[in-house]
Amino acid sequence: MSDNYCSQINIKQYNMVRCIDLFAGAGGLSEGLSEAGFHCLFANEIMPIYAQTYARNHVGTKVLTSDIRTVDAYDILQNLGIKRGELDLIAGGPPCQGFSINAPIRSKEDSRNHLFREYLRFVDAFAPRAILIENVPGLVSFEKGATLHAIIEALADLGYGADVRILGAAYYGIPQMRWRTIIIGFRGKEVPTEAFPSPLFHAPIRPNFTTTFDGKQLVKLPTSENLAKFTTIEEAIGDLPPLKCGEKGDAVKDYFIGPQCEYQQMMRIGSGGVYNHESPRLSETNLKRMKYIKPGGNWTDIPYDLLPKGMQKARKSDHTMRYGRVHPNGLASTILTKCDPHWGAYFHYSQDRSFTVREAARIQSFPDHYVFYGNTAEQFAQVGNAVPPLLAKAIGLSIINLLKQE
Repeated sequence: MSDNYCSQINIKQYNMVRCIDLFAGAGGLSEGLSEAGFHCLFANEIMPIYAQTYARNHVGTKVLTSDIRTVDAYDILQNLGIKRGELDLIAGGPPCQGFSINAPIRSKEDSRNHLFREYLRFVDAFAPRAILIENVPGLVSFEKGATLHAIIEALADLGYGADVRILGAAYYGIPQMRWRTIIIGFRGKEVPTEAFPSPLFHAPIRPNFTTTFDGKQLVKLPTSENLAKFTTIEEAIGDLPPLKCGEKGDAVKDYFIGPQCEYQQMMRIGSGGVYNHESPRLSETNLKRMKYIKPGGNWTDIPYDLLPKGMQKARKSDHTMRYGRVHPNGLASTILTKCDPHWGAYFHYSQDRSFTVREAARIQSFPDHYVFYGNTAEQFAQVGNAVPPLLAKAIGLSIINLLKQE
């Protein structure tokens, strides 16, 4: 190997935009940041099956499966061979169950609510140029904003200006009604408005949560009338092989038609087939219920005698997503940790079955080459807990553009 070639490698490594990912899950945030141009050096995830999925799809990243509270941040810094202040970004999403408006109980005593302090411990050790924290919209209102204030004040104590916005995934090409709270900070300076990416698409989504913080509107809305229309469900999953309810088939399936739109073309890049595409079984009762539900419909289409007892007294305006069949020209409801019809609109628009893991992953904007490990329930949980890669990519591009200006 020539000295010239070695010097080219060193220059490339020196110029590479580098990050680490904490509370990394199955790797949705890292996937999007990678697509934006970041190289993730290290990821930490406590759940072994999530870490296995992450490692399978991020070959160049050192993955540590451990409780972050037991990890010495300075040891990681030394093992990565970088100096304090050299890292470009620390990204992460402290577990959100305690914050989530979808959780049964939002308790300030939930120990998970304070794991963000472990994230801050790594920020203190690494002193990166920028930080990125992702969480649920409920973070803004939790303890009347006290937790969010604590995060921003703690970042300020470490020398970071920080700001927060709530981003709608559908505005960035993801075909679902999903919102995420995003905190961005820069070392030694305030956060410019352009750190938060402007919407790329129009979409019929409305927030159902607190949207202001310290009197400031947090939701980033489209400002141009010339934006493209949102990605529909049919555009997202319409090219995947059809299945009957409960059908498994080959572990890796062939595409049965060519890509029909730009989204499908993008999802297929680098893929040799369709993974994680097996239809979950449904009960006979749910199969009967599904027959009555038209595309875009929900539980109100089901005859009274077939309704779950708990919903027989519900008003038609309640639980509008439950037992929903998605409309091919619409958006999916938020992909959760299982596509249970009792939780949301997870019936396929034309096939009498619920979504597969691959369809949920497509709706989350995971590319088809991204393979999920574990049993079906574990795979659904990994997909549902993930940051949509396309949203992470949009955020990553904005951060990189600002870092290059320094």
